[in-house]
Amino acid sequence: MKKVIEVKQLYKLYRVGDSIVRALNGVDFEIYEGEFCAIVGTSGSGKSTLLNMLAGLERPTKGEVIISDQHIEKLNEDQLVKFRRDHVGFIFQSFHLLGTMNATENVALPLSFQGVPKAVRMKKADQMLDLVNLKKHKKHYPSQMSGGQQQRVGVARALVVNPKIIFADEPTGNLDSHTSEEVMTLMQQVVRKQKKTLVMVTHDNHLASYADRIFHIIDGKIVKIEDNRKESEEDHHEEK
Repeated sequence: MKKVIEVKQLYKLYRVGDSIVRALNGVDFEIYEGEFCAIVGTSGSGKSTLLNMLAGLERPTKGEVIISDQHIEKLNEDQLVKFRRDHVGFIFQSFHLLGTMNATENVALPLSFQGVPKAVRMKKADQMLDLVNLKKHKKHYPSQMSGGQQQRVGVARALVVNPKIIFADEPTGNLDSHTSEEVMTLMQQVVRKQKKTLVMVTHDNHLASYADRIFHIIDGKIVKIEDNRKESEEDHHEEK
């Protein structure tokens, strides 16, 4: 198994007034190619800080973040922008779709930042919308789609750049439970079909159960790593 993400002795300290808050307090783990990992914790546990560190959006106080053999913590702003553009897809809680663009145009948008010709962008966006089961909604604007459909557009947009890694921050936070399940199942399928590595942050243990491995974080420390794969195979046999 090839390592895609390696985190070594990661610390993030904030000064709040006279006291020091340890948002991350010595975190170590590895994530492998094609894995779906969930980072689970309550509000203030450090999970979002950790995701921001992995994406190079925040710098650690101390420690190493190695992604695809690159030391993220050593890159400057320009290098980080390029790294994210070339390797990473993002799925957010609020869908961040542009209301003036239809589904296909929204999905094609990241490719325009890479200078991909329009015909190629549109073709790729088209394929991604097929992949997330939105064949009939390609010309729809965000206001004409449900939350679940908008989030599928979000997933397609994250995938269109063919990223090695997808970071998802509470991706179903604005969806009802039934739609959340659909989006999680979709993300699970996509990871397997496309061999992507997906790292998701959530406060919801049930949604985390869709992941291959679950990292439980409390007060900036990973207290437990649960391997779901063996269990889920047994569960499926029981269900049948």
